[in-house]
Amino acid sequence: MSIKLTIENKLKENFSPLYLKVENESYMHSVPKGSETHFRIEIVSNAFENISLLKRHRMINEVLAEEFSKIRASSLHTFTQSEWEKRNGEVNKSPNCMGGSKTI
Repeated sequence: MSIKLTIENKLKENFSPLYLKVENESYMHSVPKGSETHFRIEIVSNAFENISLLKRHRMINEVLAEEFSKIRASSLHTFTQSEWEKRNGEVNKSPNCMGGSKTI
């Protein structure tokens, strides 16, 4: 099973999200085609009510520890339902890759 599908399944099992988007953004980076090394996660869950942003990220990091040990980067966007509604479902997009080691 792909890392992306594993991430999706674990997040669904642990957080019962109202909205979940897991995007493999590896294509935006200096990695071989078909890589699963950079992920963007948008998740809306009632499990985040009255939980700080830092604690939310720690919760996800704990659930996805095995997967995160295999990837280079993740971008986490965690919201409660009311936070999501205030944003009208809009989240800032990831910036383009600056080339990593190619610029050194």
